[in-house]
Amino acid sequence: MANISFRAPRFAPKAGQPFYQELTKRVNAYFAQNNLSPKGNVRLYVKTGVLIGGFLAAYLGLIIAAPAFKIAWMLWLALGLLTAAIGFNIMHDGAHGSFSKHNWLNEMAGHTVNFLGASILMWKTKHNTVHHTFTNIEGVDDDIDAGNLLRMAPSQEHLPIHRFQHLYFSALYALLYIYWVVFTDYKKYFTGMVGNVPIPKLTAFQHVSFWGWKALHLGLFVGLPMWKLGFLPWLGGFLLMGMVAGLVLSLVFQLAHVVTEASFSQYTHGEQMETEDEWAIHQIKTTANFATKSTFLTWFLGGLNYQVEHHLFPRISHIHYPNLAKIVKETCAEFDVTYTEFKTFASALKSHVQHLRHMGQLA
Repeated sequence: MANISFRAPRFAPKAGQPFYQELTKRVNAYFAQNNLSPKGNVRLYVKTGVLIGGFLAAYLGLIIAAPAFKIAWMLWLALGLLTAAIGFNIMHDGAHGSFSKHNWLNEMAGHTVNFLGASILMWKTKHNTVHHTFTNIEGVDDDIDAGNLLRMAPSQEHLPIHRFQHLYFSALYALLYIYWVVFTDYKKYFTGMVGNVPIPKLTAFQHVSFWGWKALHLGLFVGLPMWKLGFLPWLGGFLLMGMVAGLVLSLVFQLAHVVTEASFSQYTHGEQMETEDEWAIHQIKTTANFATKSTFLTWFLGGLNYQVEHHLFPRISHIHYPNLAKIVKETCAEFDVTYTEFKTFASALKSHVQHLRHMGQLA
């Protein structure tokens, strides 16, 4: 793996800024007073059964019944939606250690991402370490780096094509999952880097695990369905599944951070940087909630429409976010910290499009 010096940005000291200390105290009191565990419970485990059961039913329906494409496309569509839902609800909580109080269950939940074609090893560095620590810091946060195709942060280079990015972004988002599975994981593996951040050195077992899971996914989602359905029906179905999953995954994460109300900052590789705010306030300034009154979206998205609460308390299961949001809002109001929330999915999407359009117009 690559050994490149990385000087992590520093956050302003907490001294004189007791916001997060007070917020944490109130959240801990909520769990203690209600005799609750901050991890997942039976509600999450029932949802897990529903999502995995639905995914297996759709997959086996394709493989065993091998229906004509006029029917098969609905199963591929379902697989795309369920891929995203499993990622939001099961893998995401598991990777953060919030799915269960038992580490082995968290590991199993987190490893569902391997079954879906990605790598838990790459994900934990990219998401848990980099994105959750250095949110919206351009030059570090890999989630806001789309190369030359999109300009998401003010410090990124402006190109003429960006004038139209608010028109074509959805097509790029639809390609995310396929690009992730067939390219970016391998790039991270061979370079040993997530952007400018080194990936911890892998053990021999982790190397074998990386390639073993990749081979299993190739067999289950390329080889077997191609053999059962034929090349073109498989190709059309796999692209449909991948593009649906990619679009849903991308929109949820982008609406939480790449909106007009979110703040961005710049990091220059090799230089020391200190943010204006302590870590918790930085998270709130770079994050937004949306559609929190929608019971369906909260269920389907694994509480990731409560992105503020998730970034402040990633090791608490998403099933608790609706109740924690009340505490976070009250504490933000008391400390005069701006809490960004869009009432609907549509209003968040509108802000995202406006931000992309603005970034495309700036030179």
